[in-house]
Formats: sequence, C-alpha cells, structure tokens
Amino acid sequence: MNKIKRIELRTADLGEGMLVKRALPSRQQRMVGAWCFLDHAGPVHFESGKGMHVAAHPHTALQTFTWLIDGEVLHKDSMGNELIIRPGQVNLMTAGRGIVHTEDSIVNSPNLHAAQLWIALPETLADCEPDFAHYSELPLWHSAGVQFTLLAGSYGEFQSPTAVHSPILGMDLLSVSGGVAKLQLNPEFEYGFLTLTGQVNVQGESYSIDEFAYLEKGGSTLELELGTDSRVLLLGGVPFEKPVQMWWNFVGHSKEAIAAAQQAWEQGNSRFGAVKDPASPTGESLRLTAPVLPWK
Repeated sequence: MNKIKRIELRTADLGEGMLVKRALPSRQQRMVGAWCFLDHAGPVHFESGKGMHVAAHPHTALQTFTWLIDGEVLHKDSMGNELIIRPGQVNLMTAGRGIVHTEDSIVNSPNLHAAQLWIALPETLADCEPDFAHYSELPLWHSAGVQFTLLAGSYGEFQSPTAVHSPILGMDLLSVSGGVAKLQLNPEFEYGFLTLTGQVNVQGESYSIDEFAYLEKGGSTLELELGTDSRVLLLGGVPFEKPVQMWWNFVGHSKEAIAAAQQAWEQGNSRFGAVKDPASPTGESLRLTAPVLPWK
C-alpha cells in the first residue's frame, strides 16, 4: 500500500479578482509525470457583467490542457483559432517554440468550473511548431456508482483521443449518489488526485474539495470512496528524470531557454504572434506584461 502525501493548495490571482486554487507546482511536489501545472477554477457564479478575462499571454515548451466542467469559455490564439469550449470537452493547445492566447468566459454564461493543466513537452519536442486541438467526445463509462471520463492516456480497454507526447493518465471521476472506484495503477507511474467537489475517502483518510494528494510510483491498486455529488481528478505519469524549469507562463528545459523566451516576448518578437480583437483600437488583444526574472 503506497503512502499518500497530502499537499496544501495555494491561492493564485488570474487578474480582475479571478482567484483559483493551485495544486501544481508546489514546494512539496513539482510535477506528476509530465503534468507540471494544475489550477482549479471555481465552481463560481459571476455577478452580472463580471467573468474570467485573461489577456494575451505566451507559452513555450508545454501543452495547455483545459477540462471544462461548467460554463463556457472562449479560446482565441495567435494561430487564428477561435472556439468556445463547453462542459465535458477538452482544449489542448501545444505551445512548442511559442504561442499566445486569451481566455474569456462568455457573457451569458455566469457559471465557471474548470481544471487548467499544463503538460511539459519532452526536450526533443520543446521547440516544435505550435498546434491546437479540440475534443468534444471522450471515452466515458460507469461502474459501481461512478462515472469515469478518460481525459488523457489509456486505461484498461479505453484510449483517450487527446494527442499527448509522454506516457500519462488523466481521468475525471464523478459520483452523484456515492460510489467506489477500484483503480488499477501502472507501477511505473506516479499519481496525484484532486477533489474538485464533495469528498473522497482513501486508505482511511478523507479528502475534501481543493485537497491534493500524491502517490509515488510502485503501486498497483487504489480504491477511492466517493461521497454524494463528488468529483475527483486523477493524474498519473512516468516521472520526469529532472523537473522542468517553470517561470510565469513559460516552461523550458533550462533557465537560458526561459530567459530567451521572456526577452522575445518583451521585444514583440515574431516568435510570439498577436491575438486578434476587433473591439480593440489596435485590432489586437491587450498583452500581459511579464514579471522580472527571478534570476540574472
């Protein structure tokens, strides 16, 4: 039986008063497999005229993975993609050498509940060409009072269509009236789970909303007892040989790579394109300013 490490989440501000709870990275745990970032947004109900609005910002050497549970969010990026993501769908944006995007909740959609994740790209693909994919249908099945949705990777007979580049697992577990999930684990994977709503009991311990837990590799089974109206996000993957470098919205395999990306962003280099916004006087979305690098 694997020992479970309980990890405290911290609050992060996305701007305009939009607060999220951040599970990864943390001082206790930097990554779970290739998963290097996990924010839990909501559930929240916005007042009239309010919402989530994240201005144009860049990414490198990662894939952004958006799992939407409630609400509607408009994605726009520097490749010209513009799409509304709805509950039960995944947006997967591959940054590679560089991409820029904006995220806005829809005016007539006052609710928001989502998990925002990043997947670190292997070093051999860190500078690949950017890409964007949308997945409206994912493998879904039911067992012992639990609904399983396979977000990434494979589990048993099921294979997620999401195009990832490392051996990972992403799974959403939902129970309306309470249920039990008896999971088969890959001994080569490390795992983490985050309670998104309700409560889950694991190995005699209770985990409530916004409580994250980490399991080292080597386990073969895990049993989760989900309470009423409970949802759990399960992540897994082969541990990276060394954690990637992360700063602001950049991922890189060296500090030099991140410093070069920051300089290119500040200088308006063509490495990072613009996101079109017809309502703006310039025709382009407002760009976020990168903070000062924490190293010289």
